[in-house]
Amino acid sequence: MKQHFLEFEKPIAELSSKIEELLQVQDKSEVDINSDIASLKEKVTELTREVYSKLTPIQISQVARHINRPRTLDYISNLFTNFVELHGDRHFADDKSIITGIAKFGNQSVAVIGHQKGRDTKENLERNFGMPLPEGYRKALRVMKLAEKFSLPIITFVDTSGAYPGIGAEERNQSEAIGKNLYEMSNLKTPIIVTIIGEGGSGGALAIAVGDQINMLEYAIYSVISPEGCASILWKDASRSATAAEILGITAAKLKSLNLIDTVISEPLGGAHANHEEIMSKMKKTLKDNLKKLQNIPEDELLERRFERIMNYGKYTEA
Repeated sequence: MKQHFLEFEKPIAELSSKIEELLQVQDKSEVDINSDIASLKEKVTELTREVYSKLTPIQISQVARHINRPRTLDYISNLFTNFVELHGDRHFADDKSIITGIAKFGNQSVAVIGHQKGRDTKENLERNFGMPLPEGYRKALRVMKLAEKFSLPIITFVDTSGAYPGIGAEERNQSEAIGKNLYEMSNLKTPIIVTIIGEGGSGGALAIAVGDQINMLEYAIYSVISPEGCASILWKDASRSATAAEILGITAAKLKSLNLIDTVISEPLGGAHANHEEIMSKMKKTLKDNLKKLQNIPEDELLERRFERIMNYGKYTEA
């Protein structure tokens, strides 16, 4: 996969470019340049560690949207076996921005649901840029109810900037589809594991994110609105998105401190996009631990805990 560097990664990109140049002339050079290449690689590692140790919220949002970041289908192909995709909501159409199906996770049968973005213009058009339509949420709910019927744990992967705001989506009752998912998921009699893998945008994310265990990747974001959208509304100026990102508290560390998520999954140096193999290993261990913990909880207790989690969201002070 071709490397794609973000704006704040320019110094890393420059060093990486020098390494590529040296690698191309390595075989033709009469002078041994292996030590030079090794030295530059060490500098890239050190610089990457330094840059990523002090990312701002708006920079984290850029990492969360990285074009090479693993998507739902990447996790499915690496972590699950015997995946059978299920299509359509049985009412209108099949929304390709949401993937649903049944699979094996180890020896355990599970239902898998997740947002799916593309990596180029053609894929993004096919997947509607990862912004679901009402039929996508209704498809997801259909598979959730199927999972409940056969006592299958549900695993969801959240990665959307938000539900699609187009006229057609509103005509087919987008808000009702999201609201119904929230209501139904709060009462599903089966364990639900949610992981925010990239963007967790507003109700578009929440519609598949009510669960018993909420995980979040280190450089993912989760918010009621995007920083750009917030800045446009508050100050009529999208360029103030960095300020909005600070105020919104969109990062995994902030959300963990507020008890809005349970687990922050650390990412490889340079982000999940830099090392797919490592993040797959960490995700597999996390999901395995989650399933082991949740499957030992009686059904009534599971639902009670989920209800208490929902009711405890948010904080306020009485005047």
